[in-house]
Amino acid sequence: MATTTTEVPGPAGLPLLGSMFDLKNDSLGTFLRSQREHGDVIRITAGPPGMRGVVYGVFSAEGAQQVLATESANFRKDNHFYQEVRESFGNGLLTSQDEDYLRQRRLVQPLFTRRRVDSYAEAIAAEVATVLGPWRTAEDSTVDVLDEMTTLALRAVARILFGTDVEAAVEIVERAFPVMGDYVLRRGYSPRNLPRHWPTPGNRRAAAAHEELYAVCDRIIAERRAAGGDAGGQDLLTLLAEAESTEDGSFDASELREQVLVFLLAGHETTATSLGFALHLLALHPEQQKRAHEEVDRVLAGRTPGAADLEALPYLTQVLKEAMRLFPAAPVVGRRAVAATEIGGHTIPAGADVIVAPWVTHRHPAYWEEPDRFDPERFTPEAEAGRPRYAWFPFGGGPRACIGQHFSMLESVIALAMILQAHELAAIDTEVPVSAAITLQAAGRARVRLRPHTA
Repeated sequence: MATTTTEVPGPAGLPLLGSMFDLKNDSLGTFLRSQREHGDVIRITAGPPGMRGVVYGVFSAEGAQQVLATESANFRKDNHFYQEVRESFGNGLLTSQDEDYLRQRRLVQPLFTRRRVDSYAEAIAAEVATVLGPWRTAEDSTVDVLDEMTTLALRAVARILFGTDVEAAVEIVERAFPVMGDYVLRRGYSPRNLPRHWPTPGNRRAAAAHEELYAVCDRIIAERRAAGGDAGGQDLLTLLAEAESTEDGSFDASELREQVLVFLLAGHETTATSLGFALHLLALHPEQQKRAHEEVDRVLAGRTPGAADLEALPYLTQVLKEAMRLFPAAPVVGRRAVAATEIGGHTIPAGADVIVAPWVTHRHPAYWEEPDRFDPERFTPEAEAGRPRYAWFPFGGGPRACIGQHFSMLESVIALAMILQAHELAAIDTEVPVSAAITLQAAGRARVRLRPHTA
């Protein structure tokens, strides 16, 4: 029987400030080093006396499963960071809790069945074709795949959400989201914040972006509601507006807007990260890229991929899963413990801020041999069956697992297949520094040189 201790190990940091500068300069590296040096359950302190924060890191697959799944009711989205996201983007599926979350999930779940999501394949392919058009005349045959995939993922999710209103929505989201994201990040990691209504430059910029984003959502929602049954579309917004049940009622205009904003946020940044880094990694590894080309050429023979092709493109799926292992779009996931809990032989106290970190667990040497090496063979069915369930969890897990998993994989496989049909990729930038924001953020470029591909 494991011995339980209350003393949780962790880095000492500076005498007065703890690990504040380490976390500020490189939080992902700090968590990774802490696991290597102190084990799978660690305690990190940061900040000056009187403003000091404490966070507990849980890095084993078994610990992640305990936090996200088997004891999920004890680990809530009550921390300071989620509150800032909630205040900026609303109380949608990402941030809601308890009965609010259960009601929203029940109303939204029928819109994310595999059959419903598969029906969006043609629209996704059309957006991929739109983004790829300018690649033929790119200057020096060079594109930044992270930038390009951000554009693609935003266009795709806006197309699915808004149908024909995609252009206006994309323009505003591209302008407003970075402002709001930076604002949430600054406030979410600061121990003290000025009230949002104070007229500081930062507050005013965020309020303007917030108002612009809300306005376009409200306009499109109002138009849908006014059109009623004559709207004629099957975009997700129309389906959300029509979603109702005897038990849960339906979404009012404010709730609709909050769901739309969360889908825009979570639905484009995460997929863009996975796709962009999959292309970057293939550009760095010609042997794996050649195998991916061979699969695409053999299966598709030049035709546009659809939902029915996913099972016939297993190597592309393995490439994407390995990219999500090395560059998980949600590298750190936070919770707050309700009651004291034993994890890995240590006691996490009641009220503690707790993180699980795909960035760390996905590199854990207990589950991954040579963890920094790109190897899609890690995701053959046989290899996956030999690992703990939560050794890989880019979509979270348990009752709060991402509702859009299948949509993300469908979009990613279709996009990757269409890109490889037309292009061969050679990396220009070999290292892409990253940091943890609301999602994983690249702090550098990921340029590739394009060459026409012929089957």
